Amino acid sequence: MNPIAELAERKSLAAGQGWFARERAWINEQHLELCRIPAPTFFEQKRAEWFLQRLKSLGWDATLDRAGNVRAAWESAENSHPLVVSAHLDTVLAPARPEDIYYAPDGRLMGPGASDNGAGLAALLALARVLSESSDCEELRSSLLLVANVGEEGEGNLSGMRYLCQHGLPAGSTKAFVVLDGPSTDHVTAQALASRRFEISFSGPGGHSWNDAGTPNPIHAISQAISGFLEAAGERLPDARKARCSYHFGVIEGGASINAIPSSARAKLDVRSEEPALLEEIVALLTPAVERSLQHFNRGGNGERLTAKIKELGSRPGGKLPERSTLLRTIEAVDSYLHIRARRDCASTDANVPLSLGLPAISIGAGGQGGGAHTPQEWYQPEHREIGLRRILLVLAALANSEFEES
Repeated sequence: MNPIAELAERKSLAAGQGWFARERAWINEQHLELCRIPAPTFFEQKRAEWFLQRLKSLGWDATLDRAGNVRAAWESAENSHPLVVSAHLDTVLAPARPEDIYYAPDGRLMGPGASDNGAGLAALLALARVLSESSDCEELRSSLLLVANVGEEGEGNLSGMRYLCQHGLPAGSTKAFVVLDGPSTDHVTAQALASRRFEISFSGPGGHSWNDAGTPNPIHAISQAISGFLEAAGERLPDARKARCSYHFGVIEGGASINAIPSSARAKLDVRSEEPALLEEIVALLTPAVERSLQHFNRGGNGERLTAKIKELGSRPGGKLPERSTLLRTIEAVDSYLHIRARRDCASTDANVPLSLGLPAISIGAGGQGGGAHTPQEWYQPEHREIGLRRILLVLAALANSEFEES
């Protein structure tokens, strides 16, 4: 008999899989409630406190660590938890009021964070409850550390997961990380996309657009620096390699009036690549582009000068699961049993941190469908969510029964 099929048909796991369908209304209610609590990056405290109390009410021994992560183990378990299951608390955008998160007539949950990462957090709560109510899952419960972590998005720079991996776990105790991020079951992130992020700023005296004409303009200078960087990056990369790297300026700010020379301007740059060496090649083009622009605008004029600064905002490490790791073999076996067709992909998630440390980690969706991530129009459709929840439960149960011999 297929080992996964045999595992799935055990009384406790069969009941748990059925529970996800029977209790979909409860899961949807929790999803709505948690998404109505604003949790933009660096301001996740209220949602963390709500999550903490929910886990405690389900019988889990839940605490807040120094980073702000919610951590929960089963109340009778020992300190060693070889499996970490996590979902990030923070969102890129936050609802201005609770009513901005709502279920539409077509059944979709609408609003910022509904999909990313309301879906992952709702799945974590569903897993916590189904295991708390099963008297036959003691071994699996005791193997798990549930984590709702901070700082995944943007300039959070994976701070919650970094703290967990570096300070929050006994050395050598954790054998695998399963990160729940977003919806869908069509992908398995087994490779961490490395990235670096920078803020570039130009400053000067500013002045009146006519009376102080000739004073160097920080907006003009930063625009030339951006143009110079993009031109250099385009020339440096052969066409065949461009698919493995991306770079873009996501923020440009400066100025207060159309008839005033601004005193400052800034831009934010995001660079990503599957290949760390290629990432560094592109990053190395930034400083020369800024210096060339600075020299150009400080040449001549009325004697006033600009200054420039490059500040690194974040650096996300890369890493990759071995081709035949236990973790990959396990999820592929579960997907085969559930008739899930998933592709492997490379992305930037909380799994970056353990993967960069040589620890087995994957990031998967929690089921259902979603769209509009990182926009006010974000949505999540919970229909068929239970297939993703069954996948999570079976993967964890299979890993708890394995020897974790990574190849």
